[in-house]
Amino acid sequence: MPTLRARPKPADRYHHGDLRAALMREAGRVLASAGPEALSLRELARALGVSHNAPYKHFANRDALLAALAAEGYRELTAEGQQAARDAPAGETMRARAMAYIRFALRRPAVFKLMFSRDIRASGHAEVSEAARTGFFALRQAVAGGATDRAANDTALAAWAFVHGIAHLLIDKQIPESLTAGRSPEEVAHAMMQAFGRPRRES
Repeated sequence: MPTLRARPKPADRYHHGDLRAALMREAGRVLASAGPEALSLRELARALGVSHNAPYKHFANRDALLAALAAEGYRELTAEGQQAARDAPAGETMRARAMAYIRFALRRPAVFKLMFSRDIRASGHAEVSEAARTGFFALRQAVAGGATDRAANDTALAAWAFVHGIAHLLIDKQIPESLTAGRSPEEVAHAMMQAFGRPRRES
């Protein structure tokens, strides 16, 4: 008579570290489809078929999960900006970096909004703060070389504010159709990048 094999427990499907990655992927899916209010560690555990206690081995609570998603977003955004700058032709690195920022916001609007939400900013999670600082320092290096003084910070802040504003206008659909003129959000963003710094016509 064949020996019956014991059915694995739900959490046995994941090796060490795999569950955290699976939780992050599933949380990202829920965030994109239903917003941060829909995120629950217990529901994530149910969706992944693991015990309801399993997620707590990786995240102390829901806020810690949201912070991890935000920090991951900052790291991805910074990496994409750096890569875009490396791939850009001479003289186009800043515009390429700006477009990478806007493309990230258009592709992952829920994560983008989470990254800059008041709750995340006030959460005090070191992982988020460090990832955000790294991103800002990368931008400052790009626009001000090796300078780290107040003027360099202000220059980086001005560049960030300009591009961040465009990104939010586009993902919140705040630009009237009469101004987009049938263009895609990315096409509108590119046109705005092209227009930035263009000499003003004299009336």
